[in-house]
Formats: sequence, structure tokens, C-alpha cells
Amino acid sequence: MGIQLIEACRQFGVQKTVVLGTICAYPKFTPVPFREEDLWAGYPEETNAPYGIAKKAMLVQCQSYRDQYGMNAVFLLPVNLYGPHDNFDLEASHVIPALIRKCLEAKERGDAEVVLWGDGSPTREFLYVDDAAEAIVKATELYNGADPVNIGSGVEIPIRDLAAKIAGIAGFTGRLHWDTTKPNGQRGVVWTYSVRLRNSALPRAQSRCRPALDD
Repeated sequence: MGIQLIEACRQFGVQKTVVLGTICAYPKFTPVPFREEDLWAGYPEETNAPYGIAKKAMLVQCQSYRDQYGMNAVFLLPVNLYGPHDNFDLEASHVIPALIRKCLEAKERGDAEVVLWGDGSPTREFLYVDDAAEAIVKATELYNGADPVNIGSGVEIPIRDLAAKIAGIAGFTGRLHWDTTKPNGQRGVVWTYSVRLRNSALPRAQSRCRPALDD
């Protein structure tokens, strides 16, 4: 779908095309913090690879169309997003909505513990959806380069600390039990927010974790 959309933009002479990639496109063992120049330094984490590789194909398409047709297509890589209207389905949701739902439901049932996968040691970077939208608009206005650009807060948090924060906000006072027989996921994910954005006078997005989670 993304490839067809980019082609349609070319065919109809769209003045500027902004394409969003994914954190899943980065290699499994990318050094932290993630830098755009490491995007092609290895294979993505296996469970994310099909999605991540599909997004990287769109980056190549944007760069190729720029070279062949002079098309102004920019490629942005937002970090993990959260906010209102997120997906709270436990079978398909990301970590923040999943933790919110688990803690709220455990509180309502009076459960003594919530079981979470792994040991909680991996780190993640999160960005509130309104901040991401602001950064995307700024990039649309100010960035016209061929290279991909990270969008993030530049702040990481261990999953264990995140779970404790969400449990506190949700009012769950039971135990957080870490099931170490389950996978941890990718070991650590934190952006270096793009130097190219900074040099283009784009502000670093502001993290609003606590107020947003309270809402």
C-alpha cells in the first residue's frame, strides 16, 4: 500500500511526500542510542523483520524517486508512540496500552499480582502522539533531505520502571511478577534525535509521559 501511495504521489506531481517508517526497521543489535546511519547495519529483530523491511523498502523507493524523478520525498522514523485512542487489545497492543489495561483490570478484579513478560530490563523510548504530530508537521515544513530522520524524545526508560509508573498511576498496589521464561524483546531502544532536524531549526519533541498517562 505504501509503495503504491508513493507511486501515486509521483504520478500526480505531489509537491512533497512525507513517509513514516518504523523503529522496527533498525537492526536487532543496533548500538544505543539509535542513529540513522546504523539503519542498514544488520537484520531487524526477527518478530519485527517483515514489517521493518517493508518500511525500509519505502525509504529506498523515496530515495530512488528523488534521484530519478526529482521527487521531494522525506522519510521519518518515529519512536514508540502512545496516547489517546491507542490499541488496548492485549493480543496486538504495544507495551504502554497493554500495561495500562493489565493494571486497571487487575485492580478492578482485586488481583494480587500482574504477570509481565521478561525481566523488565530492556529500555525503550516513548513519545506522546501530540509531540510526534508536531514533529511531523515541522519536518514537513522544514526538512527536504534524502536521508531518513529519527523522531523521538531522546529519553529512555527501563520497562520495569515503566510498569511501576503505570501501576502507580492506575492505582494497582499488588505485585508485578516478571516471568523470565518469556522473551524480553529487543534489548534497548532509544533514539538520538536527528542532528539534521536540529540543524533545520526543528525543536526536540517534549516528553509528556506522566501527564499523558494520567489522562
